[in-house]
Amino acid sequence: MTHPQHAGQPAVQRGFASSLAQPRHAVGASITPPPAAVAPLPMPTPPKRGRTAPLWILGVLVLLLVALVAYFLGALGAGASIIGMVLALIPLIGVLIAVRIVDRWEPEPTGLVVLAVAWGAIAAVGIALGVDIVITLVLGPADTLEREAFSAVVQAPVVEEFAKGLGVYLIFLSARRAFDGPVDGIVYGALVGAGFAFTENIQYFGISFLTGGVVDASTTFFVRGILSPFAHVMFTAVTGFALGLAARRGARAGRALGPWILGMIGATALHALWNGSAVFGDFFALYLMLQVPLFVAFILGVIALRREESRLTRARLGDYAQAGWFTEQEVDMLATGAGRRTALTWAKSLRGDRTDVMKGFITDATSLAAARQRAISGRDPHAAEDEQVLLTRATAARAALFAP
Repeated sequence: MTHPQHAGQPAVQRGFASSLAQPRHAVGASITPPPAAVAPLPMPTPPKRGRTAPLWILGVLVLLLVALVAYFLGALGAGASIIGMVLALIPLIGVLIAVRIVDRWEPEPTGLVVLAVAWGAIAAVGIALGVDIVITLVLGPADTLEREAFSAVVQAPVVEEFAKGLGVYLIFLSARRAFDGPVDGIVYGALVGAGFAFTENIQYFGISFLTGGVVDASTTFFVRGILSPFAHVMFTAVTGFALGLAARRGARAGRALGPWILGMIGATALHALWNGSAVFGDFFALYLMLQVPLFVAFILGVIALRREESRLTRARLGDYAQAGWFTEQEVDMLATGAGRRTALTWAKSLRGDRTDVMKGFITDATSLAAARQRAISGRDPHAAEDEQVLLTRATAARAALFAP
């Protein structure tokens, strides 16, 4: 049964060309052409509302951090904990660089990046350890093959992916305006996974050093730090991807629960498959035949999503070009990686080296395109405010680039 459209309510698009298509719920507000001469204005600051997490999350993380430090000092001792942390920093740095490359098109707020890593490294690990302690008290230690298999293939994937996925969902809820689509979801999920792997590696590397010295620690580092630094990153990125699709469709807390649960199911399945290959089969053979192709598919998927972001930036900045704010050449420059590199090289050759000004122009113009898309899709009632602020900033940066 159909319902009549309420007066004044924009028609909602019921279908999408593909699962990655951008929904278009409304026509964006008309863009006023630029004035003939623009008077210098104070540089406005983009509003932070909807782009920061509540302080209570930080408080919880601080309390859990104290408990975790006490746990590691008691379980491993100061020396093994420090050695484990130094070794764990190496793959963490490599992963963060890779995530930064993925996030380079429209970088996420620094505070949320730190929060995502901290949630994975502190809260998710704390939740997993707490559940492990409870299960050990109830069922006893994993001292049989059956209990060991259950712990590795069922308990760890379910508990850890829920703990990590909860962090991604909290970011989705508290910083909704910084969670625009699948790429953002992948970035936040990957960061949470990277933080979790960092703390988990401290434990694994420290125990290996205590039990087998440098030889065992080196072997463990090769398996976890060299062969599989992206395992947890890839698992939790699946949860983030599902939430990112929900964000693109304008879903809020309740409607996003379904995609979030589906994403965690996918993450849990990958995690169980990974752990199962070590428990039941030839790990290295399955690593080459299964995990490597999965990782390659993951990379190709990220590349495809990045191209979709580029297309979206071009389309939305094209709206402003039609109104006279930018030229078509500038839109091409801002919406392609090659164009941005050429622009930065040109800015460096200008008097006084205006590379930083060009970086600001690229950042604000990209954010402007994302804000206009949020306005068109109808999922952000404050998007029009963002558009005005970002347009002012981009216009000022553009004027500074061409100033004599």
